[in-house]
Amino acid sequence: RTEELGFSFVRMGLLLLLTSVLFYSWFTIRSISLSLEPGENVTRDTKVTVRCSSVVSSSGVQPLSREYTIYKDGIVVYSKTTSSTEDLLYVLSHARVSYTGKYKCKISIEGKSQSSEARRLTVTGLSPPVLQVDQTMLSEGEELQATCTAPGETGSIIFYFYEDLKEKREERVNTDQVKVAFPLSGPGHHTIQCSYTVLIPPDSIVSENSHSVHVSVRELSIVPVLEISPQYKVYEGDQLSMSCGVRDIYHHFDSVLVYLSQGMNMLKSGQTKVNHTMTVLAKDEAEFECRLEAGKVVKAVTKVVPVTELFSVPTLTMNPEEVFQKELMKLICKSDEIASERLSSEDLTYAIDPPQMHLEEKKRGEFSGKALAVEFNYSCIARAKGILKHSRTLTVRPKVAVSIPKISVVDRAIIGKPFKIRCKSDNGSLPINYTLISDYKQVSMVTVSIPSEEALFNVTVNKPKDIRKFFCEARNVIGMKIEPVSQPLLTVIPSPSETTEGSNLIFICSIRGTPPVTFKVYRYGKDEPVFTRTSAENNTNFEFPKLAKDDSGIYYFEAFNHANNIVISDPVNIQVRLAMWKKIVIGSFCLLALCVLVVVCVLCYKTHRGRQTYSPPSAPS
Repeated sequence: RTEELGFSFVRMGLLLLLTSVLFYSWFTIRSISLSLEPGENVTRDTKVTVRCSSVVSSSGVQPLSREYTIYKDGIVVYSKTTSSTEDLLYVLSHARVSYTGKYKCKISIEGKSQSSEARRLTVTGLSPPVLQVDQTMLSEGEELQATCTAPGETGSIIFYFYEDLKEKREERVNTDQVKVAFPLSGPGHHTIQCSYTVLIPPDSIVSENSHSVHVSVRELSIVPVLEISPQYKVYEGDQLSMSCGVRDIYHHFDSVLVYLSQGMNMLKSGQTKVNHTMTVLAKDEAEFECRLEAGKVVKAVTKVVPVTELFSVPTLTMNPEEVFQKELMKLICKSDEIASERLSSEDLTYAIDPPQMHLEEKKRGEFSGKALAVEFNYSCIARAKGILKHSRTLTVRPKVAVSIPKISVVDRAIIGKPFKIRCKSDNGSLPINYTLISDYKQVSMVTVSIPSEEALFNVTVNKPKDIRKFFCEARNVIGMKIEPVSQPLLTVIPSPSETTEGSNLIFICSIRGTPPVTFKVYRYGKDEPVFTRTSAENNTNFEFPKLAKDDSGIYYFEAFNHANNIVISDPVNIQVRLAMWKKIVIGSFCLLALCVLVVVCVLCYKTHRGRQTYSPPSAPS
């Protein structure tokens, strides 16, 4: 029995093994491909078949379960699980532009998967848009109900509505139809159209315009009325009386609202009519608007009221224009224009702002006192008939008196040889004139205009005792007028036509104006200056050493001084040419090549001519 039982188990095991071999499949996905039928470029309404074909090798008799997935632009559009070995078909019955995109197929079998290459389907042709309106006769304030249809189109669609060729409304939907309501621009006849765009990221396909629909808008008799008194010969400080109301028929509206405004400032609002009184100023915007809103009807009327100044904005000046600390100064406040028909000079008063105890009004508009030791800002106020006007701020910068200068010898003083003497004051507002005096006679004078400058004098003495006879005097330059820079001139040495590689180039920048002057040389195409220098003269030089071909370009300079105006010179075109030795080498090579060419031509000619002149001897008769 034991042997029979063991034999039974062995037989069952063999049976199970044979069953697993017969029914378990070993497989491999050999290939998968996708095709578009009838082609990749089709017109609208074409029936397109997306065919997914796979080749799978397997063992056993049990069919494999295959999961197919079709993607469009990376998004799943169709999937199916089947055990059939036939191709998977995904049918697009009526192709639309929105079907345009890249299609790809994927197969998955028991954890293994493989994807096909992508194929792009392009569908052309949009259906013409169809426009419908609820009515073609409207009253002012009513909205037009319009429907635009893109027959049979799918996907994300943007619809556009136009009034007299101007875009009026835009709506984005995922259907082939949209209905909107919008008011027309005003009474009269209008032409309405629509169009649409199908979005196929990153592209978009635009349709043609629909047929035109003509709509008429009937104007209502309701109108706003704006009355202003007085409207002419109005001066600052005058009172204006205004009313904003409605004329003619408005009883069929539930409510009529009116708004009175001046520029962006709302003055009054109410129903049917409002009144307002105000004092006007010349600086105010004197354009008034009366606006009515009745339901969806909006109308407006405007009027402009010219306002004449009683007096102009005052100006504040100082006399003298420059003053030292603690010295007397005078501030003058004045309005240049006064409406004499409305205002006398006695009616106009002036005051300094902020009030200063050290300034007293000597006469109308003139204030005197000692300058402070620090920089200070002043302005003045002109006042008449309740109207105040402020001048621009005047900044007073008192000059610091120059201190007693110190005299010293630079390096060493050698009898009989030139040496330098330096004069310097520790305090003092620039510019400062330094005068070197010897034996009570002026030797030389130097003006220092910028902090980095020094007053240096070149002298020579023949006796040791003569050096003790030198002393210097320092004095602030008062009342110096700063002339703005002008007349910029850029000179190039050598001439731009003579510029060659390896040579030096000098830019000479000259202007007219009061030093110190800052010069900046620029090259077109570069934001940063090539050279920058502040000079105590109204000209300066810049040197370009050892030019290279890369230095070719268009150059110009700009200059400015303490007047803070900038001038720009005319541009100069610098073309760096080849060095002479390079030209000689190139010329020699060309000449040699020409000689070789001539020799070759001569030899060819002689050879050809020899062949033409040779004739064989004639046969004996």
